[in-house]
Amino acid sequence: MYEQACTTILVGKKATVDGSTIIARNDDTFMPITPQKFIVHPAVHGRHETLTSGKNGFTAPLPADGYRYQGVPNIEVAEKGVFEENGFNEKNVGVSSTESVYGNEHTLTFDPFVKNGLAEDSLPTMVTPFIDSAREGVTYLGQLIAKYGSPEGNGVLFNDKDDVWYMEIVTGHHWVAQRIPDDAYAVAANQVAIQWVDFDDPDNFMWSDGIQDFVAEHHLNPDKEGFNFRHIFGTDNEKDRHYNTPRVWYGQRYFNPEIEQDPQSSELPFICHAAKKISVADVEYVLGSHYNETKYDPFTDSPEAKKFRPISMNRTQNSHVMQIRNDVPADQSAIMWMTFGMPAFAPFLPFHANISETDPSFANTPLTYDRKSAYWLYRTVSMIVESHYADFVQDDIDYLKECRIELAQFVAATDKQAAHLSGDELTAFLTAQDKKMVAQMRDKAEDLIGRLITKGLTLSKLTYNVDINL
Repeated sequence: MYEQACTTILVGKKATVDGSTIIARNDDTFMPITPQKFIVHPAVHGRHETLTSGKNGFTAPLPADGYRYQGVPNIEVAEKGVFEENGFNEKNVGVSSTESVYGNEHTLTFDPFVKNGLAEDSLPTMVTPFIDSAREGVTYLGQLIAKYGSPEGNGVLFNDKDDVWYMEIVTGHHWVAQRIPDDAYAVAANQVAIQWVDFDDPDNFMWSDGIQDFVAEHHLNPDKEGFNFRHIFGTDNEKDRHYNTPRVWYGQRYFNPEIEQDPQSSELPFICHAAKKISVADVEYVLGSHYNETKYDPFTDSPEAKKFRPISMNRTQNSHVMQIRNDVPADQSAIMWMTFGMPAFAPFLPFHANISETDPSFANTPLTYDRKSAYWLYRTVSMIVESHYADFVQDDIDYLKECRIELAQFVAATDKQAAHLSGDELTAFLTAQDKKMVAQMRDKAEDLIGRLITKGLTLSKLTYNVDINL
């Protein structure tokens, strides 16, 4: 199960440069190619439908009414499940689901997973359209887990304009959620991350019914004092120290370069305070990182270059940074920065939450290669850059810098133009603007591909210089 692995970053509003809340994650899958699409579901009223998972048989009725919401599903869903993964609803509540986490055998002995319970493939569909706040997301999902159980360990991210919550479901029915303090950030990577739980602080912690009695009854707490959720429910093994903890270490190293830590430590903190305020670009950098500027970077010749699993991988199907701003009107404040390429090499495009549909290049991903599709276009960029990394990386760095400048200008110009709009007129405007942005970025990507292929034709090993006089 360790192959299904993501990396999560959460940032409170006083820890960001502009007062935004941020949740972010790399969606990593089993294989390098698992095509996805990005769509918007319309609001529904008075429906009578049942959701049935093709992956594990989970079945539940869908509520009659639901908000408009975004999803980033797999395009093959019949036997693999929908996996809508991430998106905003029309109330500006962000959901990213899930960060795979793993409970230990001691806790699973007494509360085993429920085979046909609510799994990652169905979770966003069951939650995102039905919540009005990040906190309500935790409560709503907690009620579903109590009713249906969980077949796996999952970490779920929620944000609204004020709050960021991280919820870890670790056994069939038990979970804890923690509110990220406004002045803090957190990084999680496939291990149970939440540490000390304060049951006298319900404003900042939520938990499953009976969790304290469950732990006490079965003698599960290894600590002499306190309730450390990671110690009680999590794993701490050799695989964690090569696959999971180094990613948390690198994220914390980037945000707190002044603090020295062991990349294989099992006690890296969950709640952290950065040395400086954090931007969307900072979060994108960490999600696209591969132990850059360390001996663990797989693009170096270091003997330890492949010791740890990097954050950005070829198995990353979509990487997203979900930002809710507090310095613009609410109806244009939520933006999901997302790439379908490897985040090390491809740009994050800004999509507003308040849109009615996505560009066809994102909404209609084919199963096989077609560069008219955004999924295949940005994976092409990624593959070409990596194929001649030493020769192409600077071109890619320059391209990404240009993209960030142009996209920041796009967001600022769109904010200004949208300031006098509201209602359906605003939604239509933002939808059209996002499509224009997609087209602009497509042209830049195609230009880069053309330049790199042209450059690559000069790098062939099947060459030989002959004396011009011969």
